[in-house]
Amino acid sequence: MINFSLTAFRMRYKLTAIFLCFGFSQALTAQTGEEKPKINNFTASVLFQTKGISTIPNLTLGKPAFTFDLKIGRRLSFEPQFRFAATGKPWAMVFWWRYNAVSTSKFRLDLTTNYSFSYKTIIVTTTGESQELIRTTRYLVGAAAPEYLFNKYFSIGAYIFYNRGIEKFITRNTLMLSIRPSISNIPITKNITARFNPEIYNLFMDDDNGVFFNARLSISKKNFPVSLSALINKPLKSNIPSDYDLLWNAGISYTFNNKYVEAK
Repeated sequence: MINFSLTAFRMRYKLTAIFLCFGFSQALTAQTGEEKPKINNFTASVLFQTKGISTIPNLTLGKPAFTFDLKIGRRLSFEPQFRFAATGKPWAMVFWWRYNAVSTSKFRLDLTTNYSFSYKTIIVTTTGESQELIRTTRYLVGAAAPEYLFNKYFSIGAYIFYNRGIEKFITRNTLMLSIRPSISNIPITKNITARFNPEIYNLFMDDDNGVFFNARLSISKKNFPVSLSALINKPLKSNIPSDYDLLWNAGISYTFNNKYVEAK
């Protein structure tokens, strides 16, 4: 078990900042070697959601939350994600590496891995006094996401996800297998479109397992940085312990996109 006070928490964030800088530099240098100018993408977004939801039940926050996403790179990208409760307490930090192994007009395959931290506030009583601590658990993840695109409106994909819990007192092995159809570019008005992403997934967590339904609806306007979203998550058949039977939230996000040419 890893428990730490505010001082230790600040130290952990200093180490995280170093890791973040390293990741950005590697995402740039790993893609050098071509003579023609290399155009990279930089994306940053912030999402506010009424209830922090995770597809893994024991990692769900269940309270209003903010999520900050960054992405830098091209075929290989570094994508750190920072999640906080609306009160400012940390929820999770996820350091994604994503490699676009195959990309054609009809098929794409992304391979991803991450090292992540999940935080939970606990109360510890010693010598008759109660103290609030933040407990950290750590995870290593590997995933593959193939997707076939029929046209600009419809695609279908799969997601294979393995999560290894590092601490011995948490779930050690989590496997998720899912089917993900996607309906995009649904016209609402001339410049406003919607996207609908339903998902059926089978989740195995050590000796427990369950089948879940997850669906996300997002609405965006062309060349406008603000978008709206809603999400629901419902177990269809499960013996995985959870504090929630039906989860839903609504969200609003702001996204910044830019491209730049690497200096020689």
